[in-house]
Amino acid sequence: MWLNDLKIVLPDKVLDHGSVRIKNGIITDIKAGSAPGDVPSLSGLTLIPGLIDLHGDMLERNVQPRPTARFPTEMGLIELDKRLAGCGITTAYAAISFAWKGNDLRTQESATEMIDKVNALNDLLLVDMKVHARFEITNPATAPILTDLLEQEKIQLVSVMDHTPGQGQYADVDRYISFMQKWLGVSPDSLGTMKDEIMEQVKANIIAEGEKERDWDIIAEVVKVASAHNIPVASHDDDTEAKVTRQKDIGVTISEFPVSVEAAQAARQHNMSVIMGAPNAYRGKSTSNNLSAMDAIQAGLVDILATDYYPASMIHTAFKLARDGVMPLNESIKLVSTNAADTMGLSNRGRIEEGYAADLVLVHENERFPRVRGTLSGGVPIHWDSHLASASKLTTMFQLEGEIQFKPI
Repeated sequence: MWLNDLKIVLPDKVLDHGSVRIKNGIITDIKAGSAPGDVPSLSGLTLIPGLIDLHGDMLERNVQPRPTARFPTEMGLIELDKRLAGCGITTAYAAISFAWKGNDLRTQESATEMIDKVNALNDLLLVDMKVHARFEITNPATAPILTDLLEQEKIQLVSVMDHTPGQGQYADVDRYISFMQKWLGVSPDSLGTMKDEIMEQVKANIIAEGEKERDWDIIAEVVKVASAHNIPVASHDDDTEAKVTRQKDIGVTISEFPVSVEAAQAARQHNMSVIMGAPNAYRGKSTSNNLSAMDAIQAGLVDILATDYYPASMIHTAFKLARDGVMPLNESIKLVSTNAADTMGLSNRGRIEEGYAADLVLVHENERFPRVRGTLSGGVPIHWDSHLASASKLTTMFQLEGEIQFKPI
């Protein structure tokens, strides 16, 4: 099967007019110009490698879109799967948090159940869904559960987090309190005449919690088990050089969402891969008033962009970086595909090259907002919009060699 008459984004350049052959799910030929024979033309579309997302929070929100509205994990996973395919994502690491002990979406029991479901359903999904387990170090009781899941090979990426206000993402305690008031829809005025005293006590309690010593021995043990199974470990929301260095010393190889230039520079000096949020990069600012991903990209401090909380942000940011002249398109695509594959040891994907999996995205470029018209995983169409599906000649194209079978849901 040939994909014919395309603009093709290769690792080292952009081929303005070329064609790609796929056989048995693998890219077998790339040529300049049109494909041989009578092959339908896809002129006007751009071909890029399938996007690889290392941190997406969307599964949790699909399962529980409101605090008291919980839906079956299978339903949330299947619906998210379709959404990701439509955004050009062919490999996704679902970020699942072990954060609390109470009755919440991020309890140990809830997180374990979601991890089990991702593993059980992966072969039926459109996207290659993997697990990114988020270990909140203020909940050390999670460590043995995480270790057991690593031993069962149910986790493909671990991140070490500390969301305690007063450091990291929420170094500004006053800003954190304001954020939580807006998030929860609570006004200080609802506290009555004692609101000032209550808010001061809340702030004091938060600061005291942030100053507590962390048990780095437990963290080091989790990293040791992950490393023994060749599972990469990321730090999260690093804010200082000292914190990055400490994490590197225990075996962490990725710095995820550093919140300061100091931390990002330290990660670069330690040869750690640096992940930033694509929504942050597209908007040019952090929702927490921390490091701008766009500033970090322009400083050469970013290797990978992740969806974080918005799946469409990866493809839009990659094309925006090229459109705004920040970097060539073949370089910006590496931020959302190639570099993630290299960091995670996914040696069969992440680039358009002969011998690599035909995880591909057909994009219709326009002045501001690129549109994903089709997504292929291993040569199999997993998203095909009306722009392509309405053309009967394209339907014929996928029947020529009898090698395409749509995945069941």
